[in-house]
Amino acid sequence: MGLDLDACISQLLQKQLLAESLIKEICEKTKELLMNESNCVSISAPVTVGDIHGQFYDLIEIFRIGGYCPSTNYLFLGDYVDRGLFSVETISLLTCLKLRYPHRVQLVRGNHESRAVTQTYGFYTECVRKYGSTNVWHYFTDMFDYLTLSVVIDDRIFCVHGGLSPSIHSIDQIKILDRYREIPHEGPMADLVWSDPDPDKDEFAISPRGAGYTFGGLVVKKFLEINNMEHILRAHQLCMEGYQVLYDDRLSTVWSAPNYCYRCGNMASILEVGVDGQRFFNVFDAAPENDRDGPSQQTSLEKKDKIHYFL
Repeated sequence: MGLDLDACISQLLQKQLLAESLIKEICEKTKELLMNESNCVSISAPVTVGDIHGQFYDLIEIFRIGGYCPSTNYLFLGDYVDRGLFSVETISLLTCLKLRYPHRVQLVRGNHESRAVTQTYGFYTECVRKYGSTNVWHYFTDMFDYLTLSVVIDDRIFCVHGGLSPSIHSIDQIKILDRYREIPHEGPMADLVWSDPDPDKDEFAISPRGAGYTFGGLVVKKFLEINNMEHILRAHQLCMEGYQVLYDDRLSTVWSAPNYCYRCGNMASILEVGVDGQRFFNVFDAAPENDRDGPSQQTSLEKKDKIHYFL
């Protein structure tokens, strides 16, 4: 009997975990699919762009606002796991949607799609807590190595998780990178997922993150000119208003995790790119479900679990 992706998606939309054996099969099939994708995937508008950080209810809110697959095309810019309480459910759903609608859902790799980062910021621990072993974490982090590094919309909007690299001048240089590995500590692949724009600078500078670079307006202008592009679209940085536009509308940041970490109080947005190239930031607030199934409720459940364990 074949894999029933529709049943998996239906189960995940109700925030019900998939069996470990299903996760293994889904990740293997997704790796096979992703192997056929370039390091820079070309897609056409209309497409709705966002990112999400393990905040499952806010992912569902994105679908409520922007439309469910396959009615709406989606491009997610990485950081599917960590920070939020439901990274497993979030990445499980997005992976199933990618497998079910491969030409309507695009998943770009972010800096959190790595073994090192997920062992620090929550995904590893969540996998062990929910499945009782590290197996599911291994299935997903192995699959992360296959995610594409960038997307171009209609040959005019360059999309990446983090930003630009002093080692990369043309998109052709991205296409020849070896992406099938853990994100390195330095180099062009690291820069693509770690770098940030700095409105106070013109050129590249050392990043305070300790990885990647900051880059200024002249860097953006030169990259767009060399590659005959109009705009750079990225995620990676918390925006209190849900988005930020810099450098005379040459670069924008979209942030789709409202009330980040359940305490930042920020708004979120998805960017709707139309067939005419128009860009509209659809701003939204945290999903109401977070109030009844958020950090305080999860803490209560964990305390109950510990009591039962000691009994």
